[in-house]
Amino acid sequence: MAIIDNAVYVDGRRTADPASLDETYFVLRQREGMAWIGLYRPDADELRSVAEEFDLNSLAVEDALAGHQRAKLEHYGECAFLVLRPARYLDDVEKVDFGEIHVFVGEDYVVTVRHAESPDLARVRRRMEAMPEFLGLGPDAVLYGILDQVVDEYEPVAAGLENDVDEIEDDLFDGDPEVSRRIYELSRQVITFQRATSPLVGILQALMAGTPERQPGPELQDHFRDVLDHVLRLNERVASFRALLQNALAVNAALVAQRQNDEMRKLTESSIAQNEQVKRISSWAAILFAPTLVGTIYGMNFRTMPELDWIFGYPMALSLMVALGIGLYWTFKRNRWI
Repeated sequence: MAIIDNAVYVDGRRTADPASLDETYFVLRQREGMAWIGLYRPDADELRSVAEEFDLNSLAVEDALAGHQRAKLEHYGECAFLVLRPARYLDDVEKVDFGEIHVFVGEDYVVTVRHAESPDLARVRRRMEAMPEFLGLGPDAVLYGILDQVVDEYEPVAAGLENDVDEIEDDLFDGDPEVSRRIYELSRQVITFQRATSPLVGILQALMAGTPERQPGPELQDHFRDVLDHVLRLNERVASFRALLQNALAVNAALVAQRQNDEMRKLTESSIAQNEQVKRISSWAAILFAPTLVGTIYGMNFRTMPELDWIFGYPMALSLMVALGIGLYWTFKRNRWI
């Protein structure tokens, strides 16, 4: 059912529970009270019935049907159209679930169009009905109750995000390769949460100032101001989360670069050590190759080689081998290859 709750109030007290919207309109005109209609994902026909009865702006009705709106406050004559982005923290997946609620407020009606499970408007209704004198102030009192509930439900979200930020700070120096992805995902949630909360400052200030068609009384202004104080503190808290995540991302980048530099230094040291080993092996190979080269040349036994018949040929070949080995050893030793 699209109609979650539907009642007519007179002097802040619930006097009727109509079974249909048409009955609500009839009782409202008859008793000259205030109608509070709660809708959950209504279809076009259901919302069109409300729009025709209360002469709602067609653009606002279209926004309420389509959803996916930013938090805002718009005035259409005596009707105020408010969009809020409630949120709740999901502990099992450590993510923030954002909803959307549209509120139409007129002289004698409040129509809420909810597109998510939060906020708990039944709780708002019970709270307002327990204060008939305050509810008797009219639709703006209901609007205050909705705003206060939305802002109150932001507190557990802020606490959950704060806990996630603390966990990321602990994971920074553990070398977790997934920490960069967690920082990015948490930053997206914080930014989306900030987009939901920051417009409330201007919205509440506009509600306190009122319009020529509707001026809130001193009591309502005090209540709106109290919600504004909560929002200001919440925005400061969320801004600190964003700053901490930016710092965490910078620190993580520095740590990753440092680890990469350490790995490159180790690879360089290993390469240098390998080069030294190659130099030593190559040096000894050259030293051993020189006598082998001499022995190979004189081992060919050509008839035209004059040294074959020379009496000093054999000592000369041995001396040449030793001399080449000593010369190469001295050269490599001087160049610190061995």
